[in-house]
Amino acid sequence: MPSLRRASFTVLSLAALATGPAAAQQAAQWPERPARLVVSVGAGGAADLLSRNLAGGFSQFANGQALVVENRPGAGGTIAAAAVAREKPDGYTLFLAEVGPNAVSHTLAKLPYDPHTAFSPIIHVANLPAVVLIRSTLPYKTLAEFIAAAKQQPGKFNYASAGLGNWTHLFMSYLNSQAGIDQVNVVYRSGAEMLTSLLRGDADTAIITVSTSLGQVREGRIRALAGASMRPMRQLPDVPAAGLTLPGIDVSVWHGIVGPAGMDPALVTRVNAVFNQILQAPAVRTAITEGQSADIIAGTPAQFDAFIKAELKRWPEVVKAAGIKAE
Repeated sequence: MPSLRRASFTVLSLAALATGPAAAQQAAQWPERPARLVVSVGAGGAADLLSRNLAGGFSQFANGQALVVENRPGAGGTIAAAAVAREKPDGYTLFLAEVGPNAVSHTLAKLPYDPHTAFSPIIHVANLPAVVLIRSTLPYKTLAEFIAAAKQQPGKFNYASAGLGNWTHLFMSYLNSQAGIDQVNVVYRSGAEMLTSLLRGDADTAIITVSTSLGQVREGRIRALAGASMRPMRQLPDVPAAGLTLPGIDVSVWHGIVGPAGMDPALVTRVNAVFNQILQAPAVRTAITEGQSADIIAGTPAQFDAFIKAELKRWPEVVKAAGIKAE
């Protein structure tokens, strides 16, 4: 019996040695066909634009293959995340991760996946600044003025979001809790639809990325009350930070690339290298940093993994402390 166990161990060890180089070679050849990037919001929003900027530079560094953007909005991004979590970990289905489906939504609802274990972190792509907006037909010129009015009229104002657990819902819920006000959440499919709701007067307020709303703000069609982050916004330098009125408010919209759990480390390294090259391409950098007012992060899978773990610790604590609940 001992000799049989030793023989079995030897066979397994040889198999592991055989598959190691094979996996590395397969990873080096990735991609050999088009890959998919699943995005959790509809077309037209900042996440969709970011994904298409990445797709535009993909073929140059990925054996001439295409990156096909697939929009799957709904349920605060968790529909798309769950779909990717069920896919094969072969690098051909990727997900544009963000705070909602990858760090917070599991604290608000029961999910068909575990954000701690369902994904292979690949690269932290960028952080996008967001801005607190109000429809221009309302008279309030500052965040403090709006908060004062909302306190006097609980439940009168509504805000647009892209769904339960989406960052647009999370950030506004956080702001509402810090300000001690009550706004009604009205759900749309993307930042672009949220912006349209403000322009039509269907929604009173929203937190949307600067890139999605900049043109309408500059034209005076909607009003920017405050930036969501304490970092000054390059394209809206005169708009103050919300944290100056509500200490503690300091958030930005992060996006990165993940794949299904179980991706071979060599494949993760290869996919990471391709996206790092994409983010260094001048045309892509300009589109993201200038066109979207975003900060490119890039880096290693380990760095993105550490960031996600920190977010998984940070946001559930914020949700609990702020009393944010499913709506």
